[in-house]
Amino acid sequence: MDLEPEGSHVDLGLKGKSALITGGGRGIGRGIALALAKEGVNIAIAQRHPEAETVEELKGLGVEAHAIPTDVSKEDQVVAMVARAIELFGRLDLYVNNSAHHWHEPVTKMTTEAWMNTINTNLSACMWGVREVSRHMIARRVGSILIVCSTIQFNPAFKETSYRTSKVGLKACAETWALELAPFGIRINLLTPGIFLTKMAVNLKEALADEGFRENFLAQIPMGRLGDPEECGPAAALLLSDVASPYTTGSDLVVDGGFKLRPLTLITRDEILSMNAQT
Repeated sequence: MDLEPEGSHVDLGLKGKSALITGGGRGIGRGIALALAKEGVNIAIAQRHPEAETVEELKGLGVEAHAIPTDVSKEDQVVAMVARAIELFGRLDLYVNNSAHHWHEPVTKMTTEAWMNTINTNLSACMWGVREVSRHMIARRVGSILIVCSTIQFNPAFKETSYRTSKVGLKACAETWALELAPFGIRINLLTPGIFLTKMAVNLKEALADEGFRENFLAQIPMGRLGDPEECGPAAALLLSDVASPYTTGSDLVVDGGFKLRPLTLITRDEILSMNAQT
């Protein structure tokens, strides 16, 4: 998807910088990686099973690109991931925490395993990554960090206790870290996407096959359509740029077509009642 009209490019001062992006091989992470690569940023993408096609795609844009196999739900692997990125580039200028997953369960059927999987992948991993990256950036007195959140922080949804908890937690962390890191010249911001058809949204893809559901669902998005993952890229580049956002930290940029402005009701009352029915 080409989002940049001819002759419209503004130099964001990112050329030659290095970035580490978790979950950067596909979906929103890939969209961010492509946008940064077009700005001349060298990129390492971390993922449990890195997408070789994305790495080659990034190299095709004239930048250095690497894949770092990582399970971000494991602290030791996150620590090793950051160390490897610094080793590859000699320094790390930008960090994008994007990896996320969810295990949806209603309250009466919640399991410790699903809860911990969600919290560790979405929230603990961010803490581990930012901790390691900020130590490196503090020593250099410069750096920009971006945390990808979700509009679930605004709109509670059924079966998403652990997922919403993890995303609301990200906002609290980002604001606290922004306070702590600002004296060292490090900015940290949130990018909050709305509804995008990524691999993680497999259940939504199936539901949208029903014409009636699709019509009602899209009616809740003021812009009347789902987002393309690449549409998050320019917003991410804006927040990461010290040229475009030099005085911005602790902020949350929502890219959702207006979705957070609408109420969220995706299942029927009968489905709500049966979800936690005791048999």
